[in-house]
Order: sequence, then structure tokens, then C-alpha cells
Amino acid sequence: MVKKEQKCFDYNIVREGGEINAVINTIGCSFYPSLEDSEKSMEKTIDIIIENGAVTTVTYQAERNYIYPYEQVKLLNEIASIYIYFIKQKDILKKGFLSMSSEGCSKTFPEFLHNIRYLIMEKLKRDPVGAYVSTVRLRREKVAQMEMLEDAKQKKCLKQFISILDEIISRLEETHLIKLAKPYLPGYKIGSRDFYFKMFEPFIRPNFMFTRMQAEPPIMSEEIESYTTGKELKSNVSILKIPDKVRLKYHVISPELQLDEDEYILLDEVRQIMARYKPKEEEFIDPERTRSVFFNIAKDLIAQVAKDKKIKVSYDKIKRLAKILVRLTVGFGIIEILLGDPKIEDIYINAPIGRLPVFVKHAKYGECETNIIPQRREAESWASRFRMISGRPLDDANPVLDTELLIPNIARARTAIIKDPLSPGGYAFAFRQHRERPWTLPLFMHLNTLSKESAGLLSFLIDGARPMLIAGTRGSGKTSLLGALMVEIMRKFRIITVEDTLELPVTYMKNIGFNVLPMKVRSAILGEKGELSADMGIRTSLRLGDSALVVGEVRSTEARALYEAMRVGALANVVAGTIHGDSPYGVFDRVVNDLGVPRTSFKATDIVVVAGKIRTPDQLSEIRRTTSITEVRKTWEDDPLKEGGFMDLMKYNSKMDKLVPTRDLIEGESEVVKSIASKVKAWIGKWDMVWDNIVLRGNIKEILMKYAEKTKRITGPNGLLEADFVVESNDKFHLIFNKLMEENGYPDSKDVLNEYESWLKLRIKKGEYL
Repeated sequence: MVKKEQKCFDYNIVREGGEINAVINTIGCSFYPSLEDSEKSMEKTIDIIIENGAVTTVTYQAERNYIYPYEQVKLLNEIASIYIYFIKQKDILKKGFLSMSSEGCSKTFPEFLHNIRYLIMEKLKRDPVGAYVSTVRLRREKVAQMEMLEDAKQKKCLKQFISILDEIISRLEETHLIKLAKPYLPGYKIGSRDFYFKMFEPFIRPNFMFTRMQAEPPIMSEEIESYTTGKELKSNVSILKIPDKVRLKYHVISPELQLDEDEYILLDEVRQIMARYKPKEEEFIDPERTRSVFFNIAKDLIAQVAKDKKIKVSYDKIKRLAKILVRLTVGFGIIEILLGDPKIEDIYINAPIGRLPVFVKHAKYGECETNIIPQRREAESWASRFRMISGRPLDDANPVLDTELLIPNIARARTAIIKDPLSPGGYAFAFRQHRERPWTLPLFMHLNTLSKESAGLLSFLIDGARPMLIAGTRGSGKTSLLGALMVEIMRKFRIITVEDTLELPVTYMKNIGFNVLPMKVRSAILGEKGELSADMGIRTSLRLGDSALVVGEVRSTEARALYEAMRVGALANVVAGTIHGDSPYGVFDRVVNDLGVPRTSFKATDIVVVAGKIRTPDQLSEIRRTTSITEVRKTWEDDPLKEGGFMDLMKYNSKMDKLVPTRDLIEGESEVVKSIASKVKAWIGKWDMVWDNIVLRGNIKEILMKYAEKTKRITGPNGLLEADFVVESNDKFHLIFNKLMEENGYPDSKDVLNEYESWLKLRIKKGEYL
């Protein structure tokens, strides 16, 4: 069967779920297909709505698809309803003729007929704002004319005409389009399309994509910052401030929108070929291998199609196009583009998908609205893929899926999905991005999240194997700080992690020589019965030999098991985890009153570290700071807050914008620190030497940070503050300290610092690892 060639503005009404999309062919049109730019396009589009009823989106289909979302299309739906009301329901021409005839106004009717035909049948669909302004001006003219007439009959006829104009004006003023236009109407020039450019901006979607993207920045927007993101496939990002909008706009131009016409043709055809193959469930177990296989297939297909169509394309372009196709077929499309920006912390895709833009949480600018609208079909594909990847259900009985997304060499993200009946509008997604490499204490110092003294203290406490909880609100950086503390554990110790969603940097730590055993347990919200519960996972870890224990997040019945582990392992290995709470007492309240741990068991916690978010004065963003390091004393019985059970070792000073030691710590009042010191012969009863060691650790990390800043090798593959080098630096610190101790007895801190700095300079100069 030969497909009938479509003519300009032939259309199909596509119904999918609750969406009604008018898909209009615009190839071969003699006029420019644009609602904002073309009277003819607006008229023909409104004609389609009049014929078929209200639609939710309008798509102009050409080499690229130009899609007008519901917020814009509903303005046209209202104009179509006005037209139907006056022409079909009220039949204004016929009834107006009869009314004016009954009044004996046959002489003025031709003028009435001409004006109404022009305003309603012609101008309304082409330029509704112009029709409104013309009607208002015509009414003003007729009122002035009526006041000058002396003939009562003529006045009556004109009054009848004015009443019809009043109804047209009244109906139009009820529409959102005219309400939005009101501020721009003084001095309005009939025929100008300037206002429509403010109201209508299509999202652009190449034929091979489902996601819609608004290519041009909104009119009157102010660019605050622009940058390029992505490793191999570069995207251009602009942060925009829109007049009268509180929320900023994250405007991204993906590689797909930067291609030339030949590249579009190649991608469209090859994607159709690749879409015929549906990956099997087992292929998603190893996403890196799956992507590699599809990359090679895509390269071959692109080269073959280019040869068949006699399109010249370089090998580098073939590789680039193949990477785009991998992302659009077995990858996660626009999600990968957003996660490719390290400044994006969270991504929110709300229901109903297809109508609302994606929102992101930017590290510098807070929550932003994007220029991206994903499609329902794409969301369904993502949900299906997450079911396969996680092995967990997502259905009516289990409407929540908590899992992780790993995009090789791009990003890791914690993923939460909900669906109906929990989400009445359908699927909704939330992605929380994790840094590809583990955070480190020196990197936190560089960002001013930690002071050098606090980094030294935390390093000392980790080496001292003290049980601790990292507390904070959502998004405060608890897991990041916990990962940085894991990096401080010496590689000679084994680490067992227990998580329901894999967020800790286990794989990376394995790759740099750590002995890590990850355990994945049942979600605290929903999970497969085949998965081990979190509390059983923790208890099992105690049977697996001598190890440090790190729990991803304490939020349910596993709290009792964690405190059992703290009591068992408090004097041997680090036991640490994250928990929601904004203060040490908040942690106590949650552990005891919410999670049911006995009050006295809470004393097994030695240290509570609180990570916080602080608003900037302009309220545009938040900065992360560690706000306190607190010791849990053991002498209280009922309420640690009232009975002096909490002693701050370090406290955030807002004026200095840093975490500073308290008098209690400096004067040696910490029972935890003294307990660690009691196991080192040289430190027993010598607080000055203990404090000197804490300061030394901070100074070591400060030297590393300063050299990283000086050489501009802070992060990335060559970064001195990345885990690869920080672990080597920590090892070298211990080796230097022990060597000097063997040679001369307990070493002077200056000697340790001098030898460490000499090693660091040589190491950077040689650049063996760089």
C-alpha cells in the first residue's frame, strides 16, 4: 500500500491517554508554519480545533517537529470556542440581521454585515488580539457617532449594533489570551505579531526524539550565566531570569538540536531501524556492555545509510551520531543530558508527563524550570527499563520504585518513581545525582564545607574507629560526607556497606584498592520479599568477620540492629551511617522516639556530625556547611539535652563561615578523643600531643588543598583532591609518621609536614598518576 503524500496542513488527531495532539504536516507550505509569526498558520490551526474540538498540543511536522504545549494551545481552544459560539450557536449574522430588520435598520445592515464578517469570520482566527482591539475601537467610534445623531430611529439602530459589539467584547475579555494581552494594548498596532511572540514559543523535537525542547530563550529573558556541559556530547546551558518570574530557567540546547539537515536525516532513518530491536531483560544487567554493543551497531548502520543516500560524513561525526542514538535507544535520553551537568543535584519530572516541564535543582541557583517537556511514551519506556534494571516491581500493588541509575562514564543517580494510584496523574520521577568520584575531606575544605580543623578531627575519629552518625535534612550532603569518611578508612581494613539503594561510592573505591563488600537490602518503603531486610543485613554483616560497617541510611527497623553493631564493634572498627535530623537532639529524638531504639542504647553513638544547608542572602541558592561535630556523653539517664549528654567539639561560626573548635575540645574535655588517645602509649595523659596530632592532620590536608589550587588540579582525572590521590596522600602521611617514629621516637609535627610537602612536590612534578 502506497502512503498518500500529505499536503500542506493536512493533519491527524492523535489520542494517547488523556492527550489529544493535532499533528499537522507543514512540509511544502508556501507560508512560514508558526503560530506566532504567521496569520495563516494561526487561522488554519484554529480551523482544525473548530472542526475537531479542543486539543492539548499542536505539532507542526517537518524535518523537525515544532510542538506547542497545552499552556499555549488552550489559548487557541478558547478562541475556537468564541468563534463556534458566535457563528454556529448564536448565528450572529442571521440573528443580527433579523433583529436589525425588525427595528427598521435595513439601511445600516450592510455596514453591520461587513464589520461582523471582518471581525468574527476573518480577523478573529487570524489575529484574535487585533480582532478585540478593532472591536473596542469600532464601538468607541459608533458611540461617538450615536451621540451626534438627532434621529431617534437611527440612534436606536446604532444602539442595537453597539450591543452586539458589547457582547463580542465581553466574550473575548473572558479569554486568557486577551487577559494576558491587556497590558500591551495601549497604542496596539493592528496586524503586529509582537505580542504573539511573547505568548507562543514552540518546543523543538527532531523526528527521532520523543522529548520536546524549547530552542529559543523566552522573550525578554536575561542571561545570568552560560556554560558548556557533557563529556563527549556537549550541551549548551544558559541560566535565565524571566521578568515577573521568581524561579529561574535552566535552558539547555542538547547535541540533537545542533545537527545539520543531513545528520537529522541519517539519525531519523537509523533510529527507525534500531527501534525494531527490543533489548532483552538480561541485556540491562550490564549497561556498559549493552551500550557498547548498540554503539557499534549504530556506527555500522549510519555508515551504510550515509553510503546509500550518498551523504558525506566523517568518521568522527559517525561516532558522535552513534553516541546520540545509543542515548535515545538503550539510554535515558534527556535524563542523561541533565545528569551530564555536574551542577545539577536533583531532577523532578512531575505528573501528568507531557504537559509539565522538567524541573532541576541547581547547585548554584536552586530550583529551576527547564525548557524540556518529556513525552508520556518516553516515561513509560523509562519505567519499564527501571523495573528490569532493579528487579523490583512497579505496578498497582507496588506503586513506588526506589532504585539507582548508572550511566557508564556519565553519572550515578538515586531514582524514585511513583505511579497511579499513588500518583493519580501517572508516572512521576525524581533523580538525585551522585558525584561520579567519591567526595573527600580536602575537597570539602576547598568548597569551605569543612574547615581544616574539622577535617583533622574527623580523620582522627575515623582512625580511632568511633561509632558515628551523619545527620542532616534532605539534600544537605549526608551521603557525600559519609562517602568522604569512607575514603579516610585505611585500605588495610575491609568495609561492609548496607544500602537499600546503592548510593555510596563502592565501585569506585574498589577500583582504587579498597576491600569493600556491598550488601543490597530491601527498601524501607517497598521491596521484593526475596530481598533481605535492612536489619537482617546489618546482623548478617556481624557474622562476616572483622570489618568496618557503613549503613547508607538509617530510617526503619534497622536502627536497632545498627545499635547492636555499634555496641559490638565500637572498640574495634568504624560503624557509621546517615540519618535524618537537624541537630544532635533531633537525631536522638528520631532514633529513640521514631525508630524505637532504647534510650540507653543511644549512648553507643560516640559522635553526631550535622550537615546543613544555609541560604544565601539573595535567596537564590543554598550553600552546604557542616554545622556541628558533637560528642555523645555517657553519664545521662533520661534526656541527654537536659542532662548535658551532648558536648559540641566543633560548631559553625556564621561570621567566620567555618566550623571552629569549641573551648571544651581545645581544653581536652572530650571523653571520646581521650578514649582514642588512651590506646596510644605516647598520648596517654598528654593532651597537647593529641591535639597536635589533630591539627597536624588538618594541616596535611590544607597543604594538599593549596597545591591543588595552585596547580589548578582540583577535580577530574588529574585532580589532587579526588579520592585516587587523597587515598595515596593519606597512606603517605601514615608511612611518614611511622617512619619518623621508628627513627627518632615520637615525631615533631613540623618534620612530618616538611617531609610530606617534599613528597607532594616531587609527586606532582613526576606526575606518574596524572
